[in-house]
Amino acid sequence: MRVLFASSEIFPYAKSGGLSDISAAFMKSLAGDVELFGVMPMYSFVEKRGMKKERSFQFTFTSTTHEVEIYSKTKGSLQYYFIQSPIITSRENMYGDAEGDYEDNAFRFALFSAAIVALAKELKVDILHLNDWHTALAPLFLKEQKSEIKTVFTIHNLAYQGIFEAENLARIGIDEKKYFHPECLEFYKRANFLKAGIALGDAITTVSPSYANEIRSEQYGFGLEGFLEHHKEKLVGILNGIDTEEFNPAKDKALALRYDSNKLEVKHQNKKEFLRQHGLKDPRKPLFVMVSRLVEQKGVELLLETLPQLLEMRINLFILGEGVLEYEKRFEAMAQEYENFTFQRAYDEKLSRQVYSAADFLLMPSLFEPCGLNQFIAMRYGAVPLVHNVGGLHDSVHEDDSLGCGSGFVFDNFCAEEFLACIERALAAKKQSKKFKEMVQKNMDCDFSFTSSAKEYLRLYESLL
Repeated sequence: MRVLFASSEIFPYAKSGGLSDISAAFMKSLAGDVELFGVMPMYSFVEKRGMKKERSFQFTFTSTTHEVEIYSKTKGSLQYYFIQSPIITSRENMYGDAEGDYEDNAFRFALFSAAIVALAKELKVDILHLNDWHTALAPLFLKEQKSEIKTVFTIHNLAYQGIFEAENLARIGIDEKKYFHPECLEFYKRANFLKAGIALGDAITTVSPSYANEIRSEQYGFGLEGFLEHHKEKLVGILNGIDTEEFNPAKDKALALRYDSNKLEVKHQNKKEFLRQHGLKDPRKPLFVMVSRLVEQKGVELLLETLPQLLEMRINLFILGEGVLEYEKRFEAMAQEYENFTFQRAYDEKLSRQVYSAADFLLMPSLFEPCGLNQFIAMRYGAVPLVHNVGGLHDSVHEDDSLGCGSGFVFDNFCAEEFLACIERALAAKKQSKKFKEMVQKNMDCDFSFTSSAKEYLRLYESLL
């Protein structure tokens, strides 16, 4: 079986969030079972060293012809392809800048989708696995070309749908009479790329079973709940995992001292050094951390609401992230006021590993969470997650010891009272040092890899052929 996996970002070549890590873990886990290829855009910052130009395609949208070049790179057993065209790759960033999303994103990722289809046909693949709205027009282009290639379309976060003004469709060369209607692209008189992937994909997946159910409700459906309910027969939720070789505290070069579940005293040494470097005192205090994009989805409003009470407790708090400017400013102000709180405005892969290795607890009070990867990484590094009981967090973290892997602390209702009560339970558990150590060790020894997820995807592929 030949599979082309298409994503707008794949680690280590490009990363803005979890999609990149998931894409990398997915490819590594499935590579031994199928003949697998990966494809992503050749952004301006992607290092071309070691790449080979394979060929070029031409696409004519309306009256304009666009030249697209295909580069390839082999890394271990994996084959990657990169799509280069000035309109796709001439921007400094992937999706936008400080002023917002790039105005021509509709055209950029329509061209990317067209190039994906051309490459899939060139490689003679059986399955085209697409991810999020950036690739969602590919099933439409396949349908227009009457291709027999089967498509799996994965929704990583329904909050991001690729919604554009309808006039973009003519520029892309999409027949509005045929596709601009409520059963496909039309969404309140605008064009919704994600809807094309849902409507025309042969199978739809989400990144956790609970999220597959949640997005069919008004609370989490972002206007597509009815549309997804209509297509529920081809919708399935498959829980993500992580690359446990990449995220391994026993081998992680980002850490000054490496450790495993039998060397938690080394983790404590990392904590002491981390506190010293970041202006926090007393390693006996539990260290709570948050590593996140600072957006509403991640529960930042709830955290800000409860921060004064939280910081009056005998704890240390470290937050690493960037996002909404207002949130950043409020965290910076609070960090000036409280000596047990440090905020670092940054996206820093190396520092994030150090944060996990120092932490006792990870805060994930997400308003909604399709899957989340931070909880898996935290448990792998010996930090116990504290989560809101939604989506993939519901599927991966629990307070019931009898449920096996994924021990943590969970609050059901998204409110200050329950969030603070959950923190109090975590602090009480930390005082029972022997039991808490067993919880940490059990989580560190769990298999949070993508292996079981890859097997489910393989079965899904086979069912389509």
